[in-house]
Amino acid sequence: MEPMTRQRFEDLVRRALDTLPGEFYERLQNVDVVVDDEPTAEQLRTGGVEEGHTLLGLYEGVPLTARENYGFVLPDKITIFKRPIEEMCDSADAVVEEVQQTVMHEIAHHFGMDDEELHELGL
Repeated sequence: MEPMTRQRFEDLVRRALDTLPGEFYERLQNVDVVVDDEPTAEQLRTGGVEEGHTLLGLYEGVPLTARENYGFVLPDKITIFKRPIEEMCDSADAVVEEVQQTVMHEIAHHFGMDDEELHELGL
C-alpha cells in the first residue's frame, strides 16, 4: 500500500474525533491530538514498548479519573503515529479503520481506562 499524504491521514484522525458523542467530545478539554510519523525512543519507553514492537498511538497526561486539584497544567497529549499504522495495514480502508480504533483507544486512556480493560472491550 502506498503511504497516504500527511493531510489525508490528519483528516482521518479529525473524522475519528468527529464521531465521538457530544458528551465525550466536551470532556476532551485541554487535550491536544496530534499526528507524528513515528514514535521517538522516549515515547517507546514511556509507552512500555518492548524491543521490536512499536506504538500506534500514545496518551500522555493525567486521566480524568486520577485528577485532584487539577489546574494550570499543560494540555494532555494524544499522538497518533502515521507510519506504524500504515505499515500494519494492507489497504486504505484498513488504515481508516485502524485510525478510528487507535483514536478511540487513546481517548479511553484519557477517561481512565487501562489496556486490560480496553482489550476486554476489543479496543
